[in-house]
Amino acid sequence: MLALKSHRLIMDQEITVACHASTVLPLENGHVLVAWFGGSHEHNDDVSIYLAEKDEKGFGAPRLMASTLEPHWNPVLYQHAGGRIQLFYKVGREIRDWRTYTRESDDLGRTWTPTAELVPGDVSGGRGPVRNKPIQLKNGRILAPASIERGLWVCFMDISDDGGRTWKRSNIIEAQGTHHLDEGLKYWQEKMLQAKQAGAPMDRSQLPPEYRHGRGVIQPTLWEDEEGVHALLRSGEGFIYRTDSADQGDTWCEAYPIQVPNNNSGIDLTRLEDGTLLLAYNPIGQSFGLRSPISLAASRDNGRAWEKLCDLETEPGEFSYPAIVSRGGKIFLTYTWKRKNIAYWEFEW
Repeated sequence: MLALKSHRLIMDQEITVACHASTVLPLENGHVLVAWFGGSHEHNDDVSIYLAEKDEKGFGAPRLMASTLEPHWNPVLYQHAGGRIQLFYKVGREIRDWRTYTRESDDLGRTWTPTAELVPGDVSGGRGPVRNKPIQLKNGRILAPASIERGLWVCFMDISDDGGRTWKRSNIIEAQGTHHLDEGLKYWQEKMLQAKQAGAPMDRSQLPPEYRHGRGVIQPTLWEDEEGVHALLRSGEGFIYRTDSADQGDTWCEAYPIQVPNNNSGIDLTRLEDGTLLLAYNPIGQSFGLRSPISLAASRDNGRAWEKLCDLETEPGEFSYPAIVSRGGKIFLTYTWKRKNIAYWEFEW
């Protein structure tokens, strides 16, 4: 049922030394927008946000969308029901303290508003979508999948009932069996930061294994169905985790593992018109394990069971942080290609 329509790399000529964390948005005029961050190296001050548009001839030259003297991260494209497009992205040298900024377009991405902070003065570690796209529920509410990397990694959903103008947070979502790690993780994270500031950074191997960076869950990806709202979560526990809400996203259950491996790298999914869920992921069950292969899996029972459909890349290298969306019977997918380019795929279902 999954038929390949096209496949290519977005950039004919690489414009930065490295790039990562793409987001994809198909438009009603048949064009497609793709954004990502790029620069000399992740975390460096020259890392900026870029946007490219695909038309009938292919992808045009990337446009610089945001750049300051701080690292930029994780752009997310989202189109509101009325057609307004919103670009979200993070800014900050420390992930645990980054801020969320946004730009908007009312003309399918041709022109954009000036940069604005999504939640002015926020110090909680970044509001709005952390990496994957928001969704609009049947009742009109917008949910943005968010997370915090401070001590134990945890998630929440940012909620907007006024079209994305204001936001409120859901409860904090933790992975089952990890709550006891929180204080220890915060202690070791602070100790590592102090060593770095003193010019004597600690080797991560000095940390006790249970307190090494990356425990918990982050970067949810969302869907809604007749049973409620659900999310799959990236985890440092060897498996993808899941959480569910029965009240339109106000509260969420403790995240629990599903039998799909996760290498503590990004995942994303889309729900097709027939109810099938398509998941893009690296099928590696080791925290910070290999980011190859990158694969697609499907679930036809609301995420209870998953069937691997195909591998998209299998050679050595990094193929990671997929973004996947669907529009009618078409599926659009992007991901990081060896940190040098962004891979783009179109399928029909």
